[in-house]
Amino acid sequence: MSTTKTIQSALISVFSKEGLEPIVRQLNSQNVTLYSTGGTEDFIKNLGIPVIPVEDVTSYPSILGGRVKTLHPKVFGGILNRQDNESDVQQMQEFNIPQIDLVIVDLYPFEKTVASGAAEADIIEKIDIGGISLIRAAAKNFKDTVIVASVDQYSLLLDMITEQNGATTLEDRKLLATKAFHVSSHYDTAIFNYFNTDETIYKESIENGQILRYGENPHQKGFFFGDFEAMFKKLHGKELSYNNLLDVDAAVNLINEFKQEGPTFAILKHNNACGLASRTTINEAYLAALACDPTSAFGGVLISNTKIDVATATEINKLFCEVVIAPEYDAEATAILQEKKNRIILVQNEVALPEKLVRTCLNGILVQERNNITDNKEALRTVTITAPTEQEIQDLIFASKICKNTKSNTIVFAKDGTLIASGTGQTSRVDALLQAIEKAKSFGFDLHGASMASDAFFPFPDCVEIAHKAGITAVIQPGGSIKDEFSINYCNENKVAMVFTGTRHFKH
Repeated sequence: MSTTKTIQSALISVFSKEGLEPIVRQLNSQNVTLYSTGGTEDFIKNLGIPVIPVEDVTSYPSILGGRVKTLHPKVFGGILNRQDNESDVQQMQEFNIPQIDLVIVDLYPFEKTVASGAAEADIIEKIDIGGISLIRAAAKNFKDTVIVASVDQYSLLLDMITEQNGATTLEDRKLLATKAFHVSSHYDTAIFNYFNTDETIYKESIENGQILRYGENPHQKGFFFGDFEAMFKKLHGKELSYNNLLDVDAAVNLINEFKQEGPTFAILKHNNACGLASRTTINEAYLAALACDPTSAFGGVLISNTKIDVATATEINKLFCEVVIAPEYDAEATAILQEKKNRIILVQNEVALPEKLVRTCLNGILVQERNNITDNKEALRTVTITAPTEQEIQDLIFASKICKNTKSNTIVFAKDGTLIASGTGQTSRVDALLQAIEKAKSFGFDLHGASMASDAFFPFPDCVEIAHKAGITAVIQPGGSIKDEFSINYCNENKVAMVFTGTRHFKH
């Protein structure tokens, strides 16, 4: 028995009519019998094309304000019958059920209604019942029935019926069924998440996905699921890789800490800042950030919290970098940055980031709230006799923002609105401190008068002692160790200022 079937009848019941007209006209030209309801029926009639109201099939009107229209055995029998099943064929004849070969549905826009801030009553009315039932029925019976479940699939159907003269293969129908179950499952997930208050249940459905060149390494497959184009406008460059995306994510999170600050520029490598500075101009900020660690900056991701001008672009163009990100660019600056063929240039849009962070763990996933606490002046509690100066307070908060966005264990040094050095991802806080000291020395930075931030408390006084001997004069840390007094006492004895924030900033 041939698995190719020619469409002879279609039920059309859609919310969005955009792009529907050419489909209806093509079906009519192929002598397909059309069934419809409500607004879709009126749309087809206004095209001057014959259409049979579903009420004429069911002998039952649309009731309850349109809540019940297609939910009837004569509709679902026409969709779900198995054409190679003798009993089904007999019952179709016995109950005078018309065959329905094609179902076209576009669901009520539930997600858009929620996003609009509509009242709950309006949101509830946008929970589609008949449409979702038609989708599931037709998709289940893909051996015999064609299902188009979204306006996004209108063009696919039109091409199919035009090129194949109204015929579909089993592969065609199975492909459309797969897309239909994706539509229905995504729709149900959105509805569940609207109602759900149980934080121990987690459901997520992301419609937008793209295949990456590879994963973290060339032998691994990689994919990105999300709406990248909502966050960025890509002006130039090659396709972003898996590692590029991780660095871009880290860069966006870091620069968000400085969104309300003066011109600030950051350079990142392997998710950590290797340069960051705030200045009166973005060009000065870039040059200061680059001086932090020009070696690591090679091949890095660059991000600005303000417009990149010609002077800054000219300096950036001297460096090999993978990605440049800014909220806007001067036209000439863009042209300069585009001189490197593969350099990725992104314009960052104002888009809210997800409030839940998700990562795989063992045979499941871990979910946590985003770390939305940024240390500020009001959160600081001076615990030493020596209080930090105004400049030191600024540098402590500056360092803390970087620390929050650096892999633990971490120590960050800052001075005059500049990242001097950091120790990142160490198994020991002392090791992180020693790494930072060595790095500062290797690039010729003077640590005398610099400030230090730690992502977690000091269990012993060794860190403040080592830091003080290297020239550090002010320290910011969460506090909370049972041995805090040892660190406080050392600072008091050596006139080092130390403040507690009460907030730990681990990042693993």
